[in-house]
Amino acid sequence: MTFSALDSGLLGPLFATEAMRAVFSDAARLGAMLRAEAALARAEADVGLVPAALADALDALTPAALDLEALGAGTALAGVPVIPFVSAVRKLLPADLEAGFHKGATTQDIADTALVLQMRDGLDLIAAESAAVLAGLRRIAEAHRATPCAGRTYGQHAAPISFGYKAATWALGLAEVSSHLPELRTRLLTASLGGPVGTLAGLGVQAETVALSYAGHLGLAPETVAWHSRRARIAEAGAWLARLLGSLAKFAGDVAHLASTEVGEVSEPHVPGRGGSSAMPHKRNPVSATVILAAFGAAKGHAATLLDAMASAHERAAGPWHAEWHALPQLFGLASGALREARSLAEGLVIAPERMAANLDLTRGLLFADAAAAACARTLGAGAAHALVERAAGEVRDTGRDLRSVLAGMPETRDVDFDRAFDIDRPVAAAAAATDRALAQLDRLASRLTPSTPEPTCP
Repeated sequence: MTFSALDSGLLGPLFATEAMRAVFSDAARLGAMLRAEAALARAEADVGLVPAALADALDALTPAALDLEALGAGTALAGVPVIPFVSAVRKLLPADLEAGFHKGATTQDIADTALVLQMRDGLDLIAAESAAVLAGLRRIAEAHRATPCAGRTYGQHAAPISFGYKAATWALGLAEVSSHLPELRTRLLTASLGGPVGTLAGLGVQAETVALSYAGHLGLAPETVAWHSRRARIAEAGAWLARLLGSLAKFAGDVAHLASTEVGEVSEPHVPGRGGSSAMPHKRNPVSATVILAAFGAAKGHAATLLDAMASAHERAAGPWHAEWHALPQLFGLASGALREARSLAEGLVIAPERMAANLDLTRGLLFADAAAAACARTLGAGAAHALVERAAGEVRDTGRDLRSVLAGMPETRDVDFDRAFDIDRPVAAAAAATDRALAQLDRLASRLTPSTPEPTCP
């Protein structure tokens, strides 16, 4: 039995990628803890606090050398995994090196630094998938910048746009969130080293030198003061992941509606056996959209948990820090699955321009009501024109006639030229121009996904 769908052998492949599941696996966590300890030993050896051989001995250890079941039992007893981890590693070290192991550090230093190393790997995966989704959506927007379709507000036809404009809107929404990733990395990818209460008192006058070197050996930024109980960065990561999922959910929600039988303007790429029904052989349900929307639905609660964890008492809290362990990996997992599905949609969405054209005629010209009112306003004034077209729209609904013929038969419009108002090329051209502007902005934002400066290195 599993308590998380993401960890389930049955449900996990649906909601998270194997790559992200590997990043946050127990083996990856233990490996990151070993890397943190080796970096600490190397930093301390640089100033003569521990033997130089300690770091090499730690580098030689792998997660496979540790008994995961025993560590789990030890964690249940100790309350944190680092305590049994430290005890187990000490037993694997030569007697002359054991005394220098974990010198000056505390449990949270190793746990938080290991988490940061895992998040760095996870963010790399997210950045790559986000870039792929953006590229796919950009191609759709370019290809369909002038493909007419109905613009919809409140679920109803509003005015003509282009499908490219809709796709550019999806892309720009994701790009606006993704473009904040470099700033997030700057605040998030920092080493944790503070000792029992954050002051590094156990390292004496060498504390600052060791902390800087420790961060450098891990390719992380150093911290001036320990962030044991300053959890804003973790909450920010969770909120960013939730926002990322929200931008994907907007895309997925539109696709699910456009793929409905009555609309039929797009469909998810068909894969045999995908989206079927145990009862209805004809079904092709929107699985990708479903996974994305489900991920966003779950993400908000996890983000709230991380916000609550900011209320961390004194130098280390009882409870809020542990609560993070439930929420943050889940958000990374949900984001990975949602991005995988979004990429599938962006790269393989089946688009039906002919159905879009047919749907434009569903309301018998009401899509042009705004333009028609503007044409009437030149002679009748804005208020009177709006009332007139509103009355004409009611007649369209009641009689089934088209809006242009109804308006043309009204005595008030005998001097109005409706040719431009009912010319679909005009609103589509405006949508195409807006698409071009959106894509230019998209390119500017997407360029931020690739940092121009390298990760911090050892000084």
